[in-house]
Amino acid sequence: MNNKFDALKDDDSGDHDQNEENSTQKDGEKEKAERDKNQSSSKRKAVVPGPAEHPLQYNYTFWYSRRTPGRPTSSQSYEQNIKQIGTFASVEQFWRFYSHMVRPGDLTGHSDFHLFKEGIKPMWEDDANKNGGKWIIRLRKGLASRCWENLILAMLGEQFMVGEEICGAVVSVRFQEDIISIWNKTASDQATTARIRDTLRRVLNLPPNTIMEYKTHTDSIKMPGRLGPQRLLFQNLWKPRLNVP
Repeated sequence: MNNKFDALKDDDSGDHDQNEENSTQKDGEKEKAERDKNQSSSKRKAVVPGPAEHPLQYNYTFWYSRRTPGRPTSSQSYEQNIKQIGTFASVEQFWRFYSHMVRPGDLTGHSDFHLFKEGIKPMWEDDANKNGGKWIIRLRKGLASRCWENLILAMLGEQFMVGEEICGAVVSVRFQEDIISIWNKTASDQATTARIRDTLRRVLNLPPNTIMEYKTHTDSIKMPGRLGPQRLLFQNLWKPRLNVP
């Protein structure tokens, strides 16, 4: 891969006044707590490359989620279920995270790894995602680890050449198949989505007859269950899984 990764594997008035004081005190405590929270959040997000490290064009964050299959989830419960692993700003920081993470092929159950630009949550409703969509490729079991690594290295190495359009990527481990997807900001930009598709074919070395599905997040939001059983069954019936030799 020809990028920077090649070089690095009515009470009385008195009571009323007291209530006002208590209320004012509580408001002040709330404001202080909120400021502390925001400051803590800011400090936590201040991730920069270390000395002599190779900076990435954007900071990225790893996320992990797992849920019981067949149980529809609301947007709120879905967000609560996503766990942030960590944020990195350089090639070296990426490898420090990645080298200690379980590979997708070794995950069990209904699990997902997400890698998104810092500040973008891996949710359809996020401001950066809501007008976008994703390319989806279904894989037979045993291919997810290799395809996921190739995909995220290409994304971090800016091989898609579509400016700020890329939001992130997801690998979804399921019982009978695995799914990888790459998300972009603007679903209506056909030239951009076509370039992403073609680059995806190249970096994953996909056969010419591979089925690739583009789905807008607007369509995903309209469908119940966030990959619930009915949606998964529908997609399995109409979208053959990829068999890469």
